[in-house]
Amino acid sequence: MTNKIRSIQLFIRPYGLALVSLLLIFLAYPIHGQAQKPPKNVILLIGDGMGVGAIEVARQFEYGKSGVLHMEKLEHVALMRTYSANNYVTDSAAGGSAIATGIKTNNESIGVDSTGVEIDSVLDAFQAHGKKVGLISTNMVVDATPAAFGASVKNRWTGGSQIARQLFDHRIDVILGGGASYFEEERQNGVDLVSKFKEAGYAFTANKEELASVQHPKKLLGLFHPTYMNFKLDREVVHSQEPTLSEMTAKALDVLSQSDNGFFLMAEGARIDSMEHAADYTGIWRETIELDQTVKKAVEWAKQRKDTLIVVLADHETMGISASETMDIAALKKIKVSTQYMAKQLTFDKDNKIEPNSVISVFKNYAHISLTPEEAQQFINHVRSNRTLVYPQHSIDWEIGSTIAKHYKAGVADRSIRAASSTGGHTANMVPVFATGPGSEAFDGVLDNTDISQIIAKAAGVPFTPGQQLLQN
Repeated sequence: MTNKIRSIQLFIRPYGLALVSLLLIFLAYPIHGQAQKPPKNVILLIGDGMGVGAIEVARQFEYGKSGVLHMEKLEHVALMRTYSANNYVTDSAAGGSAIATGIKTNNESIGVDSTGVEIDSVLDAFQAHGKKVGLISTNMVVDATPAAFGASVKNRWTGGSQIARQLFDHRIDVILGGGASYFEEERQNGVDLVSKFKEAGYAFTANKEELASVQHPKKLLGLFHPTYMNFKLDREVVHSQEPTLSEMTAKALDVLSQSDNGFFLMAEGARIDSMEHAADYTGIWRETIELDQTVKKAVEWAKQRKDTLIVVLADHETMGISASETMDIAALKKIKVSTQYMAKQLTFDKDNKIEPNSVISVFKNYAHISLTPEEAQQFINHVRSNRTLVYPQHSIDWEIGSTIAKHYKAGVADRSIRAASSTGGHTANMVPVFATGPGSEAFDGVLDNTDISQIIAKAAGVPFTPGQQLLQN
């Protein structure tokens, strides 16, 4: 018996390493050694400006120090760099374009390379591969992030009307968000663009009730506000009839999943960034949780199918938001409206100057802060001296936010940094990427924003070459 054992050992020894290697390969595959099927569908959820600070603020406010967000439960996590072609700090146009196209471009550019040449997005690639496609934003559907996937213009600030036409020309199957004014005759050379969508077979909805009632349309256009959709904080006080991001995403999934070939959906929680620009911590919490609830709904939907890749990320970080030790969470949670709403409650004298008494009243009524007359005047002086390079219309509400953040000791970039910034306070901080579903294991380590579309397309088996010109319809 001993001799037999020795004979077997002598036989196996030369092949030991090979046998171990074969065993490891076998274990690396799912049951029965079959390779994982590529995802039929892709859901890309983008929190505009959502860095780790905003995520931590939302987690602390919503659940406390031991709580967990739904996006944090996804199996695979990476970090992503965000710089643009002409700046180490990107704006949303260049950041969204890099994610969508796999090519770096200049700040303010959408869907073009750094020389202005139009290029494909990953959405174009999925559409060319016979899949349905959709775009959702709580901002405007013609704004930077959704436009980066569905259009190409050299300048985000002047191209809104052109973007709306391109969304129609490209026959995006589902388009939901704000920006209705860009589809009207005044901005479309006398053409009612919504009517053209209807003629092309799109169902159209303009409020939450209509969106809920529309049943199984082949294509869907929903425009719920003339410009930006209202902040989550303000929807009750302004009696908003707008759907939530979760509701828009659920309806989009109903429409897009009718296709046997699968789909690509990009849904953006766009107003996180707006709240960060304003240093509005209460708003950051509410907007980030709205995105996180959408993550939950998307994951629940996908678990029933097991054929969907879900990726959650940001296009950049804004204002260096941090959950500072000194932050007064209890006081900030008591604020019930946005800083933008507060700004609209201020009054002005005959010379269009802010009246100090109204400053005192607004801070007392809405932020529960008692300002002295001297502090009210200091607030007015800050508004005058910190005129921002972008979004000058928000100089007042941004100053309200900075004043509140300072009072309640929340960590955020100084107002002077924001004012001097060409992006209004964006940073070069890396942002997290969370992923689950087939193909999600590729989201690992430190990535660049140009990697995202290539990883998604490769996982789904969709041909995609960054830098291609736009497909002709």
